[in-house]
Amino acid sequence: MRIDKFLSNMGYGSRKEVKVLLKSKAVEVNGQAVRDPKVHVDEAADVVTVGGEKVDYTEFIYLLMNKPQGVISATEDKYDQTVIDLLGEAEQNFEPFPVGRLDKDTEGFLLITNDGKLAHELLSPKKHVDKKYFALIDGVVTEEDGDAFRRGVMLDDGYVTKPAVLEILKSGEQSEIQLTITEGKFHQVKRMFQSVGKEVTYLKRLSMGPLELDPNLQRGEYRHLAEEELDALKQRK
Repeated sequence: MRIDKFLSNMGYGSRKEVKVLLKSKAVEVNGQAVRDPKVHVDEAADVVTVGGEKVDYTEFIYLLMNKPQGVISATEDKYDQTVIDLLGEAEQNFEPFPVGRLDKDTEGFLLITNDGKLAHELLSPKKHVDKKYFALIDGVVTEEDGDAFRRGVMLDDGYVTKPAVLEILKSGEQSEIQLTITEGKFHQVKRMFQSVGKEVTYLKRLSMGPLELDPNLQRGEYRHLAEEELDALKQRK
């Protein structure tokens, strides 16, 4: 890995800022000063120091984002802004990707990482990882809907969903609900309500597995997972 990418990944600034740092002779590799940003280092074997302080390389990045509406859950797109576009250069250098997808008009909890193994474990249908949503529904949501969701409902393509838990917060012409599902079919929550003759007008994901959306994150903001949060995720899988 190039030394400028190494240092940028470790939070020492953008590639441009790292070049300035290198010119200051503050960076050493195995005791030798390095000024050329193109120099390659072995992140597992070489000893890199900045100002005499050893830099321990981290291979993976784990981010919790409050995804806003209008942004798509993808790494790149020709037409729309993606969740990766919302990240800083230091985070983008890790080449992360969203774990699962939230629809363009859905907001809330989104995990972003470059740890493919963890992502696979969290998305595997065999793992039954809970995903909880808050939604506004056009139509009166009833206990009968809850019974149907517990049994599993047939979607428009003939697929029968796994059991889901519906909590009715407010029932009326516009209902408020929370729904917990263990799978992630395309537009699943919307299609589940369509199957009982109702329409989702607003959707927000609140949690995934043991992790909940951080209430301190504004739409479009993100933060690194705390160590205990990452441990909880890995234990859950």
